[in-house]
This record gives sequence, C-alpha cells and structure tokens, in this order.
Amino acid sequence: MAAGWLLGFIAGTDWIDGYLARRLNQVSEVGKFLDPLADRIAVTTAVIGGLVFDILPAWFAWAIILREGVIGLGALVIGLRAGTKLAVRQLGKVSTALLYASVAWFFVGKGSSIDPLIWLAWALGIPGLILYYIVGVQYFGDALRVVRKADG
Repeated sequence: MAAGWLLGFIAGTDWIDGYLARRLNQVSEVGKFLDPLADRIAVTTAVIGGLVFDILPAWFAWAIILREGVIGLGALVIGLRAGTKLAVRQLGKVSTALLYASVAWFFVGKGSSIDPLIWLAWALGIPGLILYYIVGVQYFGDALRVVRKADG
C-alpha cells in the first residue's frame, strides 16, 4: 500500500513540477528530455514491481511494458539517426497520468483489500492503456516523418 501512495506522490510532484515550469517559463531542453524519461522509469519500475508481486494483472502489466519498450527503442533510434527527439503530445501526458494513477490505485487497493479502489484502478487503467496505444501509434507516425526528413 505504501508503494502506491509513494507512486501517487511522485506523480503529483511531477505534475506540479511540469505545471510550474510551463507557468513560470522555466522549460528547458534538458527538462524536455528528462521529464518523459523520468515518467517512463517511474511507471515501468512500478509496473515491473506490480507484476513481480502479483499486484497488477499480468496482461495489463505486459501491455504497458511492451509499449514502453517499443517507444523507448524508437526514441533511441530517432536520437541516433536524426539527432533529435519527438515532441511530447498532450494526449501522451493524459495517458501517462491515467496509468500512473491506475497503477498506484492497484497497489493501494491490493494493500488495503478495498475493492472499490481496485475498481477505480480499472476505471483509470483501461482508458489510460487505450490512449497509451493510440498515442504510441501517433508517435510512430511522428518518428517516420522525422527519420525520413533526416535521411533527406
């Protein structure tokens, strides 16, 4: 249960950090690179932990891990071939927030045995996962355009 609350705290501070950076015009190229990377690491770590300790349904966890792996590999290829990175999509932020919350509620719900929290985790997780894959397809299109442009 504590891991779920910690993940929720991390997600909340991540949101506050991003909000303040945009609001105070403190956005940097380093931040644009590190923030999505930190999100991926936090979500993937929690998902792997949830999978190992049987907190998350295996199909749900593997769906997240698969998408993260493909997107991470794509980002690496774009960085190496085009020397750039893809712009973060707003829908990507929404899907990540939904999954952050879903995974956190799975942890809290399993730790406390409060069924409505598990239902909440599903209510956030299913739309989050669907959006995650929709945005993944959009990123794939973005990646193709960037690589084609770099290849000239």
